[in-house]
This record gives sequence, C-alpha cells and structure tokens, in this order.
Amino acid sequence: MLFPENIYANMFQALREAETALEEGEVPIGAVVVWDGKIIGRGHNQTERLKDPTAHAEILAITAASNFLKSKFLYDCELYVTVEPCIMCSGAIMLSRIKRLYFGTFEPKFGACGSVHNVIESKEYNHSVEVYSGIYADESKALLQEYFKKKRLGSLEY
Repeated sequence: MLFPENIYANMFQALREAETALEEGEVPIGAVVVWDGKIIGRGHNQTERLKDPTAHAEILAITAASNFLKSKFLYDCELYVTVEPCIMCSGAIMLSRIKRLYFGTFEPKFGACGSVHNVIESKEYNHSVEVYSGIYADESKALLQEYFKKKRLGSLEY
C-alpha cells in the first residue's frame, strides 16, 4: 500500500528516534506524534537510561504531545512508531484518543496491534484508532536485528 509522502516523512522521523535509541544502547524503537502536520512529540526507548520499564518511545512521545497541547486527549493526532506497540503502549494510545497509528514492523512477542493481541482495534472500547502497518518495516526490523546482534556479541556500549 502506498501512502502520501508526508506519512513516509513522519515515519522517517520515528526511524531517526530509533537510531538515537540504538546509539544509546536502548532497544531501537522511535516514535513521533503529529498534529496539524507538525511533530509535537518525540520519543525513543529510554528504559535502560531511566531504569523505568514504562519509558517506551510511544509513552514518551505521547507525554510530550500532551504537554504541548496541554491536554490528556490527542483527538486529531497521529502516532508514528517503528515497531508495533505493546499492550501498555496500546492502552496509552487508546486513553489519549489518538486518531491514527502508523507503525513499521510487527512485534511477534509483545505486539498488541495484530501480532500477539489486537487491543487497539478491539470493538469493546469507546474509542477506535485507525491502524496502518508496514511503513519502513524493513528498516525498522533491521535496527532491531542490529541491536540484538550486538547484544548477543556483548558489544553494546552505553
């Protein structure tokens, strides 16, 4: 499926965040929140740095966007993330009322948007999110593979 150019540009920014995570020795996942065509929230995994299991890219980007808009609701926002969100992040996406989610590659162990679970598209909730996947999937997956290869070799530097 082809998307408009701005979708790829926004996902590319999420990839840049993921690269930053990799450079910092974190699992390379990046996210950006877009509102009215402008990035208002950025995040990359910082669970190691912050010693916080909730410091996922999506959570940090959503927090930044909420601070920008001074609202817990992100009704007209889009979230771009390099890897399929987990259950925790899917819950935050639902609670923040994000309109659209774009993600790169599926996460076969913890994914909650179609892989292991599909929380985000469940009809049991009072909010629905449009979900699109596969944007820069190969690039997103390659970053993860590079991280885990380095981790197995013991060559991750912090």
